[in-house]
Amino acid sequence: MKFKSGDIILGLFVVGILFLIIIPLPEWILSIFLILNISIAAMLLLSALFSKEALDLSLFPTILLITTVFRLGLNISSTRLILRDADAGAVVDAFGSFVAGGDIIIGAIIFLIISIINFLVITKGSERVAEVSARFTLDAMPGKQMAIDADLNSGFIDETTAKMRRQKIQDEASFFGAMDGASKFVKNDAVAGLIISFINIGGGIILGVAMKGMPFMEALNKYTILTIGDGLVSAIPALFISIATGVLVTKNNQEGPMSEALFGQIVQSPMVLYIVGAVIVALGAFTPMGLLLTVPIAGLWLLLGYYLMNKNKEKAVEEEIATEDVLADEIRKPENVMGLLQVDPIELVFGYGIIPLADVNQGGDLFDRVVMIRRQIALELGAIVPIIRLRDNIQLPPNTYSIKIKGTEVARGEILFDHYMAMNPGYVEDEIDGIETREPAFGLPALWITESQREKAEIKGYTVVDCPSIIATHLTEIIKKHLAELLSRQDVQTLLDNVSESHSALISELTPKLLGLGEIQKVLANLLSEGVSIRDLVSICEILADYAPTIRDTDVLTEYVRQGLARAISKKIFTQPTNQVITLDPAVEQMIMDSVQHTEQGSYVALDPRTLQDVVGSLKREVMKLTNVGLQPVLLTSPIVRIYFKHLINQYMPDLTIISYNEIDQSVEIQSIGMVSAS
Repeated sequence: MKFKSGDIILGLFVVGILFLIIIPLPEWILSIFLILNISIAAMLLLSALFSKEALDLSLFPTILLITTVFRLGLNISSTRLILRDADAGAVVDAFGSFVAGGDIIIGAIIFLIISIINFLVITKGSERVAEVSARFTLDAMPGKQMAIDADLNSGFIDETTAKMRRQKIQDEASFFGAMDGASKFVKNDAVAGLIISFINIGGGIILGVAMKGMPFMEALNKYTILTIGDGLVSAIPALFISIATGVLVTKNNQEGPMSEALFGQIVQSPMVLYIVGAVIVALGAFTPMGLLLTVPIAGLWLLLGYYLMNKNKEKAVEEEIATEDVLADEIRKPENVMGLLQVDPIELVFGYGIIPLADVNQGGDLFDRVVMIRRQIALELGAIVPIIRLRDNIQLPPNTYSIKIKGTEVARGEILFDHYMAMNPGYVEDEIDGIETREPAFGLPALWITESQREKAEIKGYTVVDCPSIIATHLTEIIKKHLAELLSRQDVQTLLDNVSESHSALISELTPKLLGLGEIQKVLANLLSEGVSIRDLVSICEILADYAPTIRDTDVLTEYVRQGLARAISKKIFTQPTNQVITLDPAVEQMIMDSVQHTEQGSYVALDPRTLQDVVGSLKREVMKLTNVGLQPVLLTSPIVRIYFKHLINQYMPDLTIISYNEIDQSVEIQSIGMVSAS
């Protein structure tokens, strides 16, 4: 471990503080340390005053502890000199004789006033503000984090900015929590200063009279002056530190220097200064104060008001000119339309009636649900969902929402505000009153019911969901359906970079030597288009690296990947001890393989239209048999036919699950209850 010179100096300084308590110091060294203590306190006060925000001095609690211990160490050293030699150096003597005027009564009063102000006003107030700030900062953390997630989800900020803002929230919580404890140092330091002063006076009188043979009044005067000097030389830096603590815990974030902010807020209106000047003149005219004393001060405020009024006029003109210049520059810019060309990958647009569901201030949680959608899909399918932008549109009907993919509307739904949607799961016989509708995500029959009917419907067995859940579910299903086209090359690169952190050899072998980024994207898109998770990207890349040296067709590579993911695919599709499936007539399979045409752009099936119509008709009849008994239709084919039959039938039944024999895990038991033929 390497130590920098600054680290060595800091370490020696902290260790040196401990030696102050043990080793007696000469008077001249103590005087140097006392001046150093005053300068450090002044430095901290000015740093706190001129900092833009509290976190600019994030280590202030640690500094506060070190300076407090340093000051107490000096107190011990000065006490030792006062009691032993009746002399604590030039600095203590100067504060006792010059600042206090050499009078023990005046010195004692000044010392007590400074101590009382420090302890009862500044220290107590700073302690209370630090305590409240810590409590409110911790209480506000969840809300601030939700606001960051909402801004990130709506696209107002990027991931880097969100990370910085989250870190700042954590730093603020840690800082104010530490300040709440550190303020106790300041409070107890003030108490310790008073106690040490009384000990010095009492102990000094006893030592002076009993051991040094001084008269009582001489001992009282000598040790009291020294004690007052020692107390003042410690109390003034302590007062600086207390003020710095109060300034820091009461500081709000601001733009620009502290002086400008204070001046701008106190004398922000010329009218305020004019009124103050008039009041001061009136006090001089109608009270014994006299105009000679009040007119100069009033004139100062009036002149300042006049200056501020002219300054505001100049500022208004400058802002108007600057605004016009900015508008003119924007108009003249040749690239000012570039922002209009960007298309959001996913948009949720809604009418004004749905705004309360998205407004956090009105209790809406739609933003939070959208954030959870991205996390849910990432966990379920392993894909990166682009930022989902939420917008209101007054052109839409009030309770209508629209889902857009790459700028084009792909789905639309309507809700009934302050109502719930009740759906019969299929086994409930009791009916309830409501407005008939259809669930937008799956098209199931449903009813709109009121809040008063909700409990009754749930007791009867209905599935009851609220409006935000309806929108979120619909949005989730639409995203899953279009996830393949939303997967960009940049997303694939991000996923590969993530895998490369732990499997760098695999990624360096796969791309770009064996497959390009676009080819890997096509394979992953093929998997996502059929609802296969790409979360196990390591296994997918391993399979691609095995077969890519001899196979370049991305559709065929996709089939090998599916076979490698057989356990995951089987677990998702087959959930029963015995699972019913539809099979494909071997004659149809042979017919399809004979009709496959290979070109440079890929392979396709050139099947006779009449034969295709017969196959589609037979497939629909077999699928209907399964759906009528409440089973999910699954078609089972040979591995070499699956991809071609999927392409062939996709335009007629895009949601049909088609798997091959090689994609079935050995532990899964299946039963064929139908066969698709061409007759």
